Amino acid sequence: MTVKTESGASASSATRASGKGSGRPGTAEQLSRADRVARGKDARAVTPLESHAEFAPDGPRDPVGLLLGQAKSRVPELVPVRHGRMLVSPFTFYRGAALPMAADLATTPASGLRVQLCGDAHLSNFGAFASPERRLVFDVNDFDESLPGPFEWDVKRLAASLAVAGRDNGFPAKARRKIVLAAAEGYRTAMRGFAGQPLLEVWYAHLDIEQAIGEFQSQMKAKRFKKAEALLAKAHTKDSTLALRKLTTIDDGQRRIISDPPMIMPIEDVFADVQAGAIYQEIRTVLGKYRRTLQSDRRHLLEQFTLIQVARKVVGVGSVGTRAWILLMDAGDGTEPLFLQAKEAQPSVLAEFCGRSQYTNQGERVVAGQHLMQAESDIFLGWTRVPGPDKVNRDFYVRQLKDWKFSAPIELMIPSGMTVYASLCGWTLARAHARSGDRVALAAYLGGSDRFDQAIADFAETYADQNERDYTALQDAVRDGRAEATTEI
Repeated sequence: MTVKTESGASASSATRASGKGSGRPGTAEQLSRADRVARGKDARAVTPLESHAEFAPDGPRDPVGLLLGQAKSRVPELVPVRHGRMLVSPFTFYRGAALPMAADLATTPASGLRVQLCGDAHLSNFGAFASPERRLVFDVNDFDESLPGPFEWDVKRLAASLAVAGRDNGFPAKARRKIVLAAAEGYRTAMRGFAGQPLLEVWYAHLDIEQAIGEFQSQMKAKRFKKAEALLAKAHTKDSTLALRKLTTIDDGQRRIISDPPMIMPIEDVFADVQAGAIYQEIRTVLGKYRRTLQSDRRHLLEQFTLIQVARKVVGVGSVGTRAWILLMDAGDGTEPLFLQAKEAQPSVLAEFCGRSQYTNQGERVVAGQHLMQAESDIFLGWTRVPGPDKVNRDFYVRQLKDWKFSAPIELMIPSGMTVYASLCGWTLARAHARSGDRVALAAYLGGSDRFDQAIADFAETYADQNERDYTALQDAVRDGRAEATTEI
């Protein structure tokens, strides 16, 4: 795979992965290269590569209890929607079960090599979006759970998601293993490549998705390649102007967000017992605080826009029930829209196992993790703290709602397509980890053979089995009344 840079250059079973530690992941850049290589090899002696195949919890598990525990801090009427979305398939369950898997990963062998983790690196949390230079780039795109921790946790979360998705798509075991191996090999070989590059080259590296798809053209049937090209072309139309047409209407001469409860509800409907004027005054105050987290030129740009309306929006699967708002803004006479999304940031599901964040504002934690892991981030990415009508302060991060966003249609993939996609995800995750962790030690740990890849493939299938059992447990909990689920129409 050719990847552009700005310069144009193409533990033993008893060792467990709590990995707790405060602050940033250590890069050990002050050590000599030989010392860093030795660090990686020493880690392999303690935690052999083959040990990453292991998954055998040594205590009781209650995945449903963990999910119900999360519900306590969420919007009560949306919790059944979350459970309903998780029950669509084992894969949608997996997407919402980041906390149960974090608890499981804490029981697995630990490499001791820490990076900034995505924390929820399943294959649907990778995608394409517009860079500030208006290129369509591919990267990790969800950082709600981002926190420093053992590098292999993200790799295992990605690998198991590929196995689960492959099962949902009806792929045979041999095809699923090939897919997972592509992701693990993509990660390992990319990390070894980054270990040989100067740090600035690693920092500037990015994956141009249109170029990458072109390079895989020989491996794709003509019909599939044309479909991929069409999907990427469609991504270029997904911006605030399209969102304006889909999400708003003209009512009494004014642009208004269309109400579609409970998925989208204007804030006046959510808080019907509070005067609208008071709500919007509070929102403008919050926007002022958020602006101060942006760099000066972007703050100036945002100040050209006027707030029109705010609505609550239900997003994702695992995020359902956390508070998410869309803000309609305009810089002209109703024809220069900007849609922002403010999403609640709660403590990472990894915090109990990897240590608390150094950031007191969870929105800042998400934004810092995103800046550290992504090659290029949204120009309006920032954070704030919002006092709610219940007088509880909640942390939020803010970004554009849509800006050329593209997510691969996982359910429509065939094995060869998912194999290509897995390889792209593996490379992307390695590049993200190489920015924050010690890429030289990581490369030395992973080595040149496929032993790590094979272990990860074994783990992925074992955990896919566990995911199916956990999915059934949630079904049972809904049937016996322990949990409530709503089927969306």
